[in-house]
Amino acid sequence: ETSLPADTVYTESFHFDLDEKSANGLLALVLCGKKRATSSSLYAFSAQGNPIPKPGDYSIVTDWSGTPRCVIRTQSVTCLPFRDMTFTICRREGEDENLDSWKRSHTHFFTEEGKQLGYSFSEDMPVIFEDFEVVYQK
Repeated sequence: ETSLPADTVYTESFHFDLDEKSANGLLALVLCGKKRATSSSLYAFSAQGNPIPKPGDYSIVTDWSGTPRCVIRTQSVTCLPFRDMTFTICRREGEDENLDSWKRSHTHFFTEEGKQLGYSFSEDMPVIFEDFEVVYQK
């Protein structure tokens, strides 16, 4: 039971990434406070019919098996082309030591996700960068 009002609306329930090890590893970074942001392809939102997050939105983050583990509240949202990402921005994801590492892992992610959802990765692809705070964890 969360301390959030019973009528709280959750915009989505999701796990990170495309495989169990990575999804649960990224969740662990959120739960320990290191990961405070996430990035997504703008194309993924339209392909899945999901609204783009906005400040104040609540989302449920699950582990790979779908078990709810925490609730996050979106603090800010930035949209920028993949090529314009900076380390000042992406370091808030808590996953990478430098921009090159972030670009490598996210190029792979967006390429693979694109194959599943029907979009193509490019350096010009708009990326939705979402800063969040954990407001509840189990």
